[in-house]
Amino acid sequence: MSLSSSSFSDESLYQISLIILNSVALPTFFITQFVKAPYGRHVRSGWGPTLPSYISWFLMESPTIFFSLLTFPFGRHVSSLRSLSLLAVFLLHYSHRTFIYPLRLFRRETTIGFPIIISLIGFFFNLLNSYVQIRWISHYGDYVSDKWFWGRFCVGLVVFVSGMAINVKSDLVLLGLKAQGSGYKIPKGGLFEVVSCPNYLGEIVEWLGWAFMTWSWAGLGFLLYTCSNLVPRGCAHHKWYLEKFVEDYPKHRKAVIPFLY
Repeated sequence: MSLSSSSFSDESLYQISLIILNSVALPTFFITQFVKAPYGRHVRSGWGPTLPSYISWFLMESPTIFFSLLTFPFGRHVSSLRSLSLLAVFLLHYSHRTFIYPLRLFRRETTIGFPIIISLIGFFFNLLNSYVQIRWISHYGDYVSDKWFWGRFCVGLVVFVSGMAINVKSDLVLLGLKAQGSGYKIPKGGLFEVVSCPNYLGEIVEWLGWAFMTWSWAGLGFLLYTCSNLVPRGCAHHKWYLEKFVEDYPKHRKAVIPFLY
């Protein structure tokens, strides 16, 4: 069967994008061992102009909503309940991350100084990742021969929602501490009693559930990138806590993975 030039072009673009997504985890992990993204508690000069953090988060995460909704209708599975179910899960996380989280920052955060260059890096990664994830679930995914889809979807959804609950609740604790003023404090309660960064743990669990639901190279690539980005940053946070609160910080806490790491 012959392919039109447009379909061949899109498939080639998708395959290249998929390869890039699955190739960035290792270099990201290596770079983040030595370079801490300069925002939040790791903010420092020398990274160019900045924006308020709530604006930066909105701009950085926005492709996950707008580009996804623009891309999805052009897939061959646009009317499939399976495809629509995966889309709803993807947009559930990013609706919160694009709109609700920046609004909470706007209401509670006083820190200004999120480098524009970091926002741009995040923007272009989310553009790439949205394209890969959405084109897979809307067009390139094989739902016809996938007899285990709904069972896998249900298990993955439980994992995803559990991770999102951990992520959102942990972010609320951190935002609540910032709203109190007087600088950084030791977070307490819930999973903060066993790890320094349960917000990162929650997000990793989310995309583990997503990778299981999609059962695809697209989902796996996103999970690997998430781990390569958040685990080193979580370790940097953990080290920062130990150095700032030398006497008071609980020594039994791990960085991201309870009881392990």
